[in-house]
Amino acid sequence: MDDVVYRCGDLTEEDIAFLQKIENDMPIVADVSRADLLIYGRVSPNRAAVVAQARPHSIAPIHPELVVGRTMTAAEEPLVCQALGRGRSVHGNRTLIPDGAPVLQEVRPICGGEGKVLGVLSIETNLIEHERHHRRSKVFQRAVRQLQEMLLRGEIEGAQQLSPFGEHDGIMVVDSQGQIRYASGIATGLYRRLGYLDSLLGKRTSELKTEDEALVVRAWREKRCLEEETQEGHRVWIKKAIPLISHGERLVGLRRFLGSPSLEPRLVGVLLTVHDETEVRRKERELKVKSAMIQEIHHRVKNNLQVIAALLRMQSRRSESEEVRRALNDSVARILSVAVVHEFFAQQEAKIINIRDVSQRIVNHTRQGILQPDKRIRLTLSGPGIYLPAQQATTCALIINELLQNAVEHGYERKPGGTISVNLRDDGDRVVITVVDDGQGLPEDFSLEQADSLGLQIVQTLVQDDLKGQFELREGDGVSAIVTFPKRTLGGEEAWNERE
Repeated sequence: MDDVVYRCGDLTEEDIAFLQKIENDMPIVADVSRADLLIYGRVSPNRAAVVAQARPHSIAPIHPELVVGRTMTAAEEPLVCQALGRGRSVHGNRTLIPDGAPVLQEVRPICGGEGKVLGVLSIETNLIEHERHHRRSKVFQRAVRQLQEMLLRGEIEGAQQLSPFGEHDGIMVVDSQGQIRYASGIATGLYRRLGYLDSLLGKRTSELKTEDEALVVRAWREKRCLEEETQEGHRVWIKKAIPLISHGERLVGLRRFLGSPSLEPRLVGVLLTVHDETEVRRKERELKVKSAMIQEIHHRVKNNLQVIAALLRMQSRRSESEEVRRALNDSVARILSVAVVHEFFAQQEAKIINIRDVSQRIVNHTRQGILQPDKRIRLTLSGPGIYLPAQQATTCALIINELLQNAVEHGYERKPGGTISVNLRDDGDRVVITVVDDGQGLPEDFSLEQADSLGLQIVQTLVQDDLKGQFELREGDGVSAIVTFPKRTLGGEEAWNERE
């Protein structure tokens, strides 16, 4: 609920808590009513503010944008201000700006103790849906009205646990004797899939070979909304049961149906909604199977890369040429840097990878694999977690591996040791990776464009062609290798970072 409620008249904490209770119950009522629901509070004699809002899932909403917190004048919302001033329900037509669509608005007071008007509930629907509603069964119209009255009295319990009621969901009204008094066309079609070809009207829930009767009785006994998933034949259904309470109506046969003489004679029926979840569950199972297959493929690729790396290590140990051994060991490191990415995908279903985790694994491989015992070189990693798509993550893994190897092999030829740091930085729309060493620096005649180092050539190619970024070397107290590249989108969503 918006904080503007604290500027609405002389509302007490108890009053505001009651309005919040109504706000929590509004979504399911908006869905069943096929209407937008707004709670207005009075901020002055001629001004009202929207303190809560619920938009329906069963129809296109009147207000596509949130209007909570907005203040309206009496000229903008005359019916709202009339209802707030008189404490009585009013209704009428108005034109919704900017599209000019005709809207039917019914405004009803929300009363607290001793008839105090706490605010008003505006029930707004388009004219076409309003006409459709009035052509539906009187039983359904009365049930919707009872549900709206329950909302105003704060009598709906358990509504927050209900999932939305959608436009393709069926709905039925079951009376106090367990008899189906109304069934929508969608509900009739859903039950026909189970073999109920006759009309549902007049049937008792006990006649249906489903879990309907048990759910209805539970909702009546517990006097609260219930939702459960059931297996009906080969179909998966999600059903909701909403008890209907009406003051002053006589309940015929309620005690006989429930088998309990102690229930209050105010429960007049139940709204039973049916949602077919079968296709969604089937797609979920297919996605799980595909995901498991993809993870297995990544696992096998990782294992194959590790086998290749092991073979190259064996070949390196057999070689008598130091140059050949160095080349083979460099290849092993490159292969393992790619294997790291596949290892992460083999362990998780996400389509993006935290490049910090990948960098840490590469740092560990470098520390264990190519650091010479006589060189006291310390490797560090800093920066936030940055999530990148698979292709960018793989490229970054190769780049970080090459820059680390280059710093280890060439930065400390004439120095006993030092520190090499990998720093990650997120600049919003781009990522910066910096590998800094405090080694001996670059040769005097060094030129990046003319460098014959295979590792640096690989880095330049990957940065320019794959990442569409820039690569530069800076000399200071050692060498800083800086890679800057734009984030790439994945399915329309930008890579994102996780601050430490």
